[in-house]
Amino acid sequence: MKYAFIQLHRSTWPISVQCRVLGVSIAGYHEHFVRLASPAHRRHLSDDALLVHIKAIHAQTRGGYGWPRTWKELLGRGIRVGKERVQKLMQLHGIRAKGKRRFKVTTDSNHDLPISANLLNREFDVAAPDRVWVGDITYIATDEGWLFLAVVIDLFSRQVVGWSLREEMTRDIVIDALRMAWFKRHPGTHAGLMFHSDRGSQYASKDFREELKEYNITSSMSRRGNCWDNACSETLFGSLKVDRLYGQKFKTRREAKDETIAWLLWYKGTRLHSTLAYVSPMKFEQNWLANQPKQANS
Repeated sequence: MKYAFIQLHRSTWPISVQCRVLGVSIAGYHEHFVRLASPAHRRHLSDDALLVHIKAIHAQTRGGYGWPRTWKELLGRGIRVGKERVQKLMQLHGIRAKGKRRFKVTTDSNHDLPISANLLNREFDVAAPDRVWVGDITYIATDEGWLFLAVVIDLFSRQVVGWSLREEMTRDIVIDALRMAWFKRHPGTHAGLMFHSDRGSQYASKDFREELKEYNITSSMSRRGNCWDNACSETLFGSLKVDRLYGQKFKTRREAKDETIAWLLWYKGTRLHSTLAYVSPMKFEQNWLANQPKQANS
């Protein structure tokens, strides 16, 4: 039970500290979980042992996973178990994902700036990276005032390829996020890249449109008052606020920035995405890249 306690709380306290306090060796702790991971043990994993793994995943994701993602995460860790068993065990012990909540997204579309046509038209399934990027802005409350987050998402892998965090929601925040994505991804001005956003004044501004023109990126905008035209960014912000930010009180913007960036990196490299066959955005893109030579030679 000591080893199970350490495993459950390893994201809260260092393993070495817990082992010292509980009077067990670090080597013994690691040997215990090597045995748990062995094929012979996995075939006969008890409900109590499986529950330890489930609770550990629940703690590490801060309650962000329901039973489908938890089951996929268990399989990814080499624990072969039926999804019905995971679902039943989580229901029995009251382990569930945090409930989805509605969050207001700020969009200033009451302006006379140029509006682009809705070229994306909800075609969210994209065949390759850097074909369609999506941009959006949301806000985070702190005791010092609002903190605004602008993101750029690659629709192919749902990967956040650029972001900016600022105290004010001006055109600079979306330009910074776009520049980060451009210099990080290097898509090239010949790629025929599309950038889709809402009709907010930041995206319709002369400076942002000139930035798109410089990169040879085609602009696309949602219809007025239709959040579903930008559903992928809405989903991202909902996950951020439910998985990580809801219920937290930030004294400073710096605290909120650190927490937000940590989540963005976790989302990119670790979080299992249901629309990507339950792999992370980064893994999904890596798998696609690894298959390109095979496809080219087939």
